[in-house]
Amino acid sequence: MTTTGDQGGILAQLDKRSATSFYWYLALLATVGGFLFGYDSSNIGSVLGFIPYHLSPLAQGIVVSGASLGAAIGAFGAGFLTDRFGRKSLLLIDAGIYALGALLSAFAVNAEMLVGARILIGLAIGADSAIATAYIAEFAPANRRGALSIIQQWMITIGILGSYIVAIIVLLAAPQAASTIDWRLMLGLGAIPALIGLLLRSKMPESPRWLMLRGRYPQTQKALGVLGIEVTEAEVKETAEMLAAEERASKRTTLWTPGVKRALLIVCVFFGFQQITGINIPFYYGPQLLSGLFSGPHSDAVHVAVAGVEAATILAVVNVIATFFAFRYIDKVGRRPLALGAYAGMALFILIGAGGIAFLQGPARIVVVMVGFALFITCFAIGVGGTGWLIQGEVFPTAVRGRAAAIGATVDWIANYALILIFPVAQASIGLAGVMVAFAVLCVFAILFIARFLPETKELTVEEVIALFERQATGQPARV
Repeated sequence: MTTTGDQGGILAQLDKRSATSFYWYLALLATVGGFLFGYDSSNIGSVLGFIPYHLSPLAQGIVVSGASLGAAIGAFGAGFLTDRFGRKSLLLIDAGIYALGALLSAFAVNAEMLVGARILIGLAIGADSAIATAYIAEFAPANRRGALSIIQQWMITIGILGSYIVAIIVLLAAPQAASTIDWRLMLGLGAIPALIGLLLRSKMPESPRWLMLRGRYPQTQKALGVLGIEVTEAEVKETAEMLAAEERASKRTTLWTPGVKRALLIVCVFFGFQQITGINIPFYYGPQLLSGLFSGPHSDAVHVAVAGVEAATILAVVNVIATFFAFRYIDKVGRRPLALGAYAGMALFILIGAGGIAFLQGPARIVVVMVGFALFITCFAIGVGGTGWLIQGEVFPTAVRGRAAAIGATVDWIANYALILIFPVAQASIGLAGVMVAFAVLCVFAILFIARFLPETKELTVEEVIALFERQATGQPARV
């Protein structure tokens, strides 16, 4: 039985508990949307060459980026809804939207319907990206919050890999149906994990921090019991009242304090760099881009496409493996050092890939480009991908976490949408090598930003992270 002798003895227990297998299971359920995010955002690259509609470079960008546009809308709308109705409710709705969008994609009768279905999928992608890590941060122990939150990024990588494996199987099984049945099947199969996720998420407990904030003491008691913390309703009420009294004593006129605003700005800029440095180009357009390395004057279109998907699959495997190292080091090394090192590596290796594109031919070109892309992705996976979703979930107060995280996710998806939309045009204008050099320059700017503004937050409780940003915003000394 816990006591409440210090600020939120209940919250202290949440922060100090061991991460049991049940905590990992909850994190996996929360990030089912991450798998669907990866699958549904990357499968379009495998089917792009077989969609039976004429697409100009701009129209191609619209089809591929449709999910990102929907994600920006979904992330923004999820903020108010998750703070009002809870984390679990929105996660359930998202899974249903994923399933519907996948089925509509499979039965699309024209490009307009396909774009509409992709935007619908995007709504779920965006909402899930705004909610999942916020939900995890509200129950995760402080010393394992990083690893639990990075499951979101790991699930994204598995979803990407899964989409490529499905594409290879379908295309090899029925190559003659690539432009009729295959591409529809590859898009529609995303409904299956979405429906499984819907069923499993119905058993999740609601966030205890959110329930306490809403004054739902019996439900808080029950949710804490599921997490292995046995308390009385009176103790829950005492902790909630203590937190409310401390907030009133602070004489804050708004929950959007200088520290919260500073944290939001940093998260938004971090997310912007996460996208505009180019990580999703190999995954959204990878099969199409890489197939060009294997094509020849007498190449069969389906076999060339399969070769491109196989090359993209290798990169997806690298992504999954590299993300495992983020699990190992994010709570040991810290968010800030990993991000700085990762962007430096990304800048170097994307330049190597650009050199392969610009100056080499034949097998040497394939090897250098694949190695450059693989190491670029490795650096991103270890120090950038999961770090963005982690800080999004851990730097905001519970009362505004949903809305603030949603704003950050919205910026992420707007940046993603803009990049994916203009990439075909940029490639046609300055070439793939030129675009890759631009990504390297943006990585350097990301390094400068992180070195100047991002503090270290490893092993701090959620409340301590919030206090750190408040001290920074008011010019007080802050540990970095």
